[in-house]
Amino acid sequence: MVSLPVIEAALARFPRIRATHAPTALEPMARMGASLGLDLTVKRDDCTGVALGGNKVRQLEFYIGDALARGADTVLITGAVQSNFVRTAAAMARRAGMDCHVQLEERVPDIDDTHRRNGNALLDRLFGATIHTFPEGEDEDAADASVARIAEGLRGDGRTPYIIGLAASTPPLGALGYVVGALELVVQHGGGPLPYDEIVVASGSAQTHCGILFGLRALGLDTPVRGICVRRAADIQEARVARRLKDMAALTGLDVSIPDSHVRCFHDARERGYGQMSAATRDAVLRAAREEGLLLDPVYTGKVLAGMIALHERGALAGRRVLFWHTGGQPALFAYADALSHET
Repeated sequence: MVSLPVIEAALARFPRIRATHAPTALEPMARMGASLGLDLTVKRDDCTGVALGGNKVRQLEFYIGDALARGADTVLITGAVQSNFVRTAAAMARRAGMDCHVQLEERVPDIDDTHRRNGNALLDRLFGATIHTFPEGEDEDAADASVARIAEGLRGDGRTPYIIGLAASTPPLGALGYVVGALELVVQHGGGPLPYDEIVVASGSAQTHCGILFGLRALGLDTPVRGICVRRAADIQEARVARRLKDMAALTGLDVSIPDSHVRCFHDARERGYGQMSAATRDAVLRAAREEGLLLDPVYTGKVLAGMIALHERGALAGRRVLFWHTGGQPALFAYADALSHET
């Protein structure tokens, strides 16, 4: 266990811009909770305030802070065509007075013109990002290498680029935003034990998942955190999370060691792969909208809810009191308009 002042001092060593509308609300999901037999709460990180919100705002506070501290004038990032990270990076770069180059990877097969032009892709263009494309979608290191080549070209033009790397080989700077998020959650509950048997959250790059888990364990809180896989199989994702947690301890200098048994992922909801919407995910998106007036997306939060429902039906949740950490992503809904418009 590490004291709160020590954690805050460790975080204060990193340059950061303040952009998140925080604390984000905790709201009961009473109707859905009743229908499932759960005491269900949602943390509204879809309402973080910048460019339609989402979890990436917390992460980018540290990336953009670091970029400014290094004198950068251009931010570079890679992600899927409907990447929330790319969209938010473009917006926050503009807020900071920087240009943004984004590389869009072909992660989702057989996408149509709506997918390529609407949702997050539309917002990237509105923010004036320079768009590059990358033909692969499952090779993070190759995607990062491609961005590095773009950055080298910019340096040749006299620019000072800053790369936000997404591969597991890069420092997990964005995860610090979710250490802050974990501390925020604890403060919202008076600084003591949390009233949840389990927290469920999307696990993709794993920085949100890792930040929450690291922050809670640093404070000595043992609430289980379940990552719902949106891209990789559970065993691969668990190994990634475990490795990134060690990276976080090294990055922060905090004496926090988290047993591998605390790293838990569930992959059944990813079913058809990244960005592909299964029937269960579609049903979860519709159910949240119609029971709670809550918008989820097909890529991340819809899969989280579908995974949570599947776990509950199998009796595999830790208990009845569940916190669903909503990480945003609603702009992607408009890229899936056709698939979501057809009634079952």
